Amino acid sequence: MLILAIDTALEACAAAVLDTDAGQLLAQEQLLMKRGHAEALMPMIARVMHSANLAFTSLDRIAVTVGPGSFTGLRVGISAARGLALAAKRPAVGLTTLSAYAAAIVGQSGTAPVISAIDARHDHVYFQIVAGDGSQLVRPNVAGIDEAIAASQFGAPHLVGNAANILAARWPKDAPQPVAVDAQPAPDIGWVAWLGAAADPETNPARPFYLRAPDAKPAALPPLATRAASA
Repeated sequence: MLILAIDTALEACAAAVLDTDAGQLLAQEQLLMKRGHAEALMPMIARVMHSANLAFTSLDRIAVTVGPGSFTGLRVGISAARGLALAAKRPAVGLTTLSAYAAAIVGQSGTAPVISAIDARHDHVYFQIVAGDGSQLVRPNVAGIDEAIAASQFGAPHLVGNAANILAARWPKDAPQPVAVDAQPAPDIGWVAWLGAAADPETNPARPFYLRAPDAKPAALPPLATRAASA
């Protein structure tokens, strides 16, 4: 299976092509950035596809991170994935950033639970917790940092994600201490591709995975405009 993977959810723009039969990435590229995903993504995808020497119609599916993350970044990646999938007549699948973070750790940390954490600002994080074998302990949610730290009940964890250092800095001294802290600005694009290969397109659609509403909301119409519109 040939997978094009896309990630623009956090502080990176990344794309890769995975050949599951060969068990390797044919091409990959990542640029760390907080803004500018829209301008960087399509040229990056073109370079990755050229490097892999593939036409879009050769792909079997397209995988994209769907959140949590930057609302603007998510729209860029998901729109690109949907558009390319439509043009190539191939399915698009969505993977959460939290699962992509955890995938790189599960199986390598023994029995230690894995806490994937993303900065949600205002002293909150998006997080989920899985056991060392990948089974879910706490489903994805958004909560205060103290609530996330309460996960110490599961034992000394492996912290991963762009909020890993935030949790580590607040970790209580009397709780089981983290076995490792991986403060990655974005998930490994290779793992996004592998998760995309395993995902069921019927149950993992390429649509935004929001754990809370966007901060920006449409402005209310002024009274006169409201009356005029309803007239």
